[in-house]
Amino acid sequence: MKTSLVLNPRCHLNRSEAWGCFTANLALPGSGSLVAGRAIGYVQITCAFIGMGITLVAGMRFIMWFFANWARLSDQSQDPFGYLQELWTAAQWPLGGMAIFAFAMLWAMVTSFQVLSATPKKGCVTGK
Repeated sequence: MKTSLVLNPRCHLNRSEAWGCFTANLALPGSGSLVAGRAIGYVQITCAFIGMGITLVAGMRFIMWFFANWARLSDQSQDPFGYLQELWTAAQWPLGGMAIFAFAMLWAMVTSFQVLSATPKKGCVTGK
């Protein structure tokens, strides 16, 4: 089986194919956009992978930091705002990665709604 990253030309999708693109974008942002023939899917899928990668790497570092500092953070005799500052400093990168992924997801959903609105509600589309 030969695979290629070349984008297929935009074609007329029927309603069930458009819903399939919508579902694919829910699973992995950008994938349904690519199936629908929209080149913006490459950027969406890249943003999704970057967001997942940052979240994975920085999230693992955050978990290790949290367990290393658990006893100190649970000590209530110290200043809680200092602990919140440390916690925020340690959690910035994982939250940033989640925000990038959420942005890619929202962007892909907007594209999915555009694909759905461009398809006819009833009947088959001829001229594929």
